Amino acid sequence: MTTHTRRPHALARRSVLGLALAAVLLVGCGSNGQQPGTADARSPAAGLPSEHVHGIAVNPADRRVYLATHDGLFRYDEHGRAARVGPEIDLMGFTVAGPNHFYASGHPHEDIGLPDPAGLIESRDGGHEWTPLSRQGQSDFHALAASARGVVVGYDGALRISRDGTTWNDLRPPVTPHAVAISPDGKTLLVTSESGLARSTDAGATWTRLSEAPMLMLVDWAERDTVAGVTPDGTVAVSTDTGVTWQVRGHAGGSPQAIGVAGPADRPRVLVVTDTAVLDSTDGGQVFRPLG
Repeated sequence: MTTHTRRPHALARRSVLGLALAAVLLVGCGSNGQQPGTADARSPAAGLPSEHVHGIAVNPADRRVYLATHDGLFRYDEHGRAARVGPEIDLMGFTVAGPNHFYASGHPHEDIGLPDPAGLIESRDGGHEWTPLSRQGQSDFHALAASARGVVVGYDGALRISRDGTTWNDLRPPVTPHAVAISPDGKTLLVTSESGLARSTDAGATWTRLSEAPMLMLVDWAERDTVAGVTPDGTVAVSTDTGVTWQVRGHAGGSPQAIGVAGPADRPRVLVVTDTAVLDSTDGGQVFRPLG
């Protein structure tokens, strides 16, 4: 067994990042992990279609970037221009499971006909239309992730997992989740928190705290064993062994709102949303440029 001794400066940096993530959690959520579905009167930030962004992903069907926001789902064209897709829903949780196959949660506009909160909803046409699946009027999933095999994990004040989108089992991670990621095969789960990263390799039955991992705020999976994450100060790290070890790649700027990762596993595309822009890296998170 190898004994690891952390140096004082590493401990200090980890404490600072933990406090930063705690501040983000307090600002972003209420004490019960839920946010009210009230409208935000502030104008969108420069370069973003909405001030509050809750998710970003690449749709394998058209290879376009999709942004889940307080004002609905937006699709970027090849010139970096965003247009709304589908109805106006405050998409608090959002994930892409496959080509044109999305899951989401949040607060629908009053004329859409969905309960508030929306529970788990599903789109099979790239976000144009949404179908209620489960927990309507009960769950506002602030974190969502889905595997290519249809396993969905979400956090609505409790961490839950479903293999069909309708029947859920509660999980008991050793931390209070902020963001979640799931491997393509649905077996490995990663959960970020203000106290560090936790990992499960048996779909949430047992957990291990990864004390040597960076203080990640957001995580997302690429292909196979590759996953990327970003810290509260915008440092991007990548793991190629399902989250066991991490390598710092680059910096995307402070105050990240969302991260999205797409294959290939050996050189993933990493997208980070800051307070002012969508930043795109095509070299595995080393260099970031504005989208489009």
